[in-house]
Amino acid sequence: MAGGCGLDDGDSSLDLVAQTADSPVKGYWPSPWPSEDGGPCRLQSTPDPQALTEPGSLRLAATSRRRLMTTMTVLGDPGEIFVMTHQALRSQIGLPTTAQVERIDPLTLRALARSPRLDGGPMWPGGMAIHRNGDLYTVYGRHIHRLARADLTVRAAARLPINQPYNSFVILDCGLIVTKNLSVSTSAQLCVIDPDDLALVCPPLDCAEPSVARLSAVGNTVYVVGVRTLTRYHWDGTALRRDDSWSCPYIGDSQRSHGWDAVIGDRHLWLMDNGQHRYRTNMVGRGVAQAPNRLIRISLADAEDWQSIDVSGLPGGSVTNPPLWDEARQIVIAYDSANRVICGFRFEEEKRALVPLWRQDGLGCASHMLHFPESGLICTNDYQRREAIVLLDISSGATVARVETGGLMQGVVFPSPGWNQDFYWCSMDQVTRIALT
Repeated sequence: MAGGCGLDDGDSSLDLVAQTADSPVKGYWPSPWPSEDGGPCRLQSTPDPQALTEPGSLRLAATSRRRLMTTMTVLGDPGEIFVMTHQALRSQIGLPTTAQVERIDPLTLRALARSPRLDGGPMWPGGMAIHRNGDLYTVYGRHIHRLARADLTVRAAARLPINQPYNSFVILDCGLIVTKNLSVSTSAQLCVIDPDDLALVCPPLDCAEPSVARLSAVGNTVYVVGVRTLTRYHWDGTALRRDDSWSCPYIGDSQRSHGWDAVIGDRHLWLMDNGQHRYRTNMVGRGVAQAPNRLIRISLADAEDWQSIDVSGLPGGSVTNPPLWDEARQIVIAYDSANRVICGFRFEEEKRALVPLWRQDGLGCASHMLHFPESGLICTNDYQRREAIVLLDISSGATVARVETGGLMQGVVFPSPGWNQDFYWCSMDQVTRIALT
């Protein structure tokens, strides 16, 4: 078993990890995008494609493949692109659902290899990542699978303890996998899993309150967004231990609903609240709480040092995903999907102040994003009855490029960069390649 501090030091894949020692994702395969959001800090940031050096002349071209319930794409070795999908209809009639992984052609999106249907159970978009050992792992429903990357055959599988969907996972620097059930009324439980045989390394840890958002992590520390409180847990070599010195009651006595996934910067954690919604084919007008949704900052050094600011200020504000943080520019991007508003805020560290920088009304963004730090561009979606993909200047909010994808549903899941001056966009009814020309 891998247990303890992680995998055997003799594992040849560790030589590749050593070449990227400055990477914050040491538990992952050293590819440009081995997991959702690019890594467990959820920074959504990737090196700029060469085509972005002259954004003024940029054009986008879209190639789509109809594929229901695509969740994410991740990258392995050069040319390797994997896409994860899952079922939905069976859940609507009370039947267990399954997931599937494909390795696709980077240009045509045609399937080159396909896993068997992977046992799942209760439906919720799951997750996949490539471990530093070279295998691909999925968590969907209440099951975890280990797949051989070459042909996507199942090398190991295990059922997770609670009959609820487990919404993805993080890999710690020590190589262990941590997952959590999505819960709205019962306490969430953290499971620490051996990547070799998928056995639980220690008993599940009760988080004391429900949690809907996905986990975030840095090093061997896991952050949990509970429905009312933010907490963190450190792996000590034998178990996860709650850090009793750090917790933030971010909901307080407000009437807002739970937060979504947290983004970990080098000094702060960022998230947005009012996460309860009624998504059908899009997020527009789907908020539940009547208050505006908020952008929230919490210091990693002192959880009592936190603040919030309304995103749009409009009632019924809601999101289903995280903000985006640009460390170099000290800019955070927040949005209100229910009211079609996206905003940029500058964070003034010395004053501990979030200052409105720009605002764009009428842009229907809801998905996880991509951040190109050198050019200062971000990629997001815009839903206006059909889906489009847009590149925005992070400092001004100006639209730099736009392309229609033909998608009938608004994407709320995970994009990734590609290998050929391109990136990939997942939504509920298709996967799309966006080429930079």
